[in-house]
Amino acid sequence: MSAFDPAKLAADVEAFCTELRPLEELCYVEHKYNDQLPVLAKKHNLLGMNVLPEYGGRGADAVSYFRGLARIGREGTGPRTFFSGHLSIGAYPIQTWGSDALRRKYLPAACRGEQVLAFGLTEPDAGSNPREMTSTYEKKGDYYLLNGVKYLISNGSVANAVVVFAYPRDTSKARRISAFVVDTASAGFVAETLTAKMGMPTSNTAMFEMTDVRVPAENLLGAEGEGFRIAMGTLVSGRLSVAAGCLGVIEDCLTEVIEYSKLRSQHGKPIAKHQLVQDHIAHIEVGRIASDALLIRAAEAKEQSTINPGDAALAAAADGLAARAKFFITNAAWDAADRAVQVFGGRGWSTLYRPGRHLMDVRVCRIYEGTDEILKLKIAANVLGKEYEAFS
Repeated sequence: MSAFDPAKLAADVEAFCTELRPLEELCYVEHKYNDQLPVLAKKHNLLGMNVLPEYGGRGADAVSYFRGLARIGREGTGPRTFFSGHLSIGAYPIQTWGSDALRRKYLPAACRGEQVLAFGLTEPDAGSNPREMTSTYEKKGDYYLLNGVKYLISNGSVANAVVVFAYPRDTSKARRISAFVVDTASAGFVAETLTAKMGMPTSNTAMFEMTDVRVPAENLLGAEGEGFRIAMGTLVSGRLSVAAGCLGVIEDCLTEVIEYSKLRSQHGKPIAKHQLVQDHIAHIEVGRIASDALLIRAAEAKEQSTINPGDAALAAAADGLAARAKFFITNAAWDAADRAVQVFGGRGWSTLYRPGRHLMDVRVCRIYEGTDEILKLKIAANVLGKEYEAFS
C-alpha cells in the first residue's frame, strides 16, 4: 500500500478545479445543481480524500484534506459544500464510529463514486439545539423503524445514504439520541429538493421525511444513546471544512480584486491606485493570512486528536480551535466578499461576476455547522471555564 502523497492530492485537486470552473459558471447562471461535480471528483479520485486506504480512500491527513477543501472553496461554497456533506460529515462519522462491516458496506462505494453521503441532524424546529429534534426510532428485532423530518440537508436529495439522528420512541427509555446510517432508497423515505435559497444554486439542499423506514440493526452508529456525542464529534470535522472552504473564498476574492483593480480605470488611473480601494485589498489580505494560520493550527490539532482518539485533552483542544476557526474565517470570508463587491462597483452587484456569487453563497456559512452566536458562546465558555457555559 503506497503512502499518502500530499503533493499528488494537491495536483489532483487543482486539475479538478480547472475542469470544474467552466461547468460551475454555467450551472450558476442557469441556477441548477451541478451534477457533473461528482463525475469530475470521481475522475480525479477526490471522493475519498480523508477516508482510510483500507476502505478505498486516499488517507489524507487533516492539514492536506482541509488544504484541498480550501482550494475547492475558491470555486464556490456550493462545490465545497458537496464535499463537506459527502466526506466531512458523511464518511467521517461512519469511519469513526461505525463497525468494520458498516465501513466496508458504505465507504468503498462512496470513494468509488457509486454512493453520495449526507448528514441528517437539523429539523424544522431543531437547529442550534439538536436535542429538540422530534425524529424517533423503535427497535423491532433485527431492524429499527425510523420516523421524522430532516431539513436543510446538504446533498439531501442526491444522497444514497444519510447519517440520521433520532430519539427512542419508547418514552420509558432514557431520552438519549442515537445515530443510524439510512439508505435513501428505503421504503418510506421521501426527499424534496429545496430551491428557494439565497445562494448556492449549484449545490443540492433538501428536506426528507421518514415514515416507518426500516434500518438494519447493524446500521446503528456506535451504541444506542451515543448519537449526541457522535453528532458533536462530527461537527468538529464539519466546522473545519466550512472554515477551509471560506479560506478559499477569501483567496478567490483577493485574486479577483487584484486583477480587476489593475484593469479598471476611473479618474484617469487604475482604481488599484486609489487609496480607498487599497484599503479594501489590505483588509482582504490580512483576513486571508490570519485565516490561513488559524485553519492550519486547528487542522493540526484535529490530526493530533485523530491519532490519539482516547485523549480527552486533545479532543477538547481540537473542538475549541475548530469553533474559533469556523467563527473567524466565515466572518472574514463574508467581509472579503463584501469588499470585493464594493471594489467591482456596479459589476459586483451581478452574479455574472465571482464576488457577487461569493457574497450570496458564503452568508450561509455563518449559520450552518454552528451559528455565529453558538460559536461565540462556545469560545467564551472555553476561555472562562465549563462552569460558565451559557446553557448550563
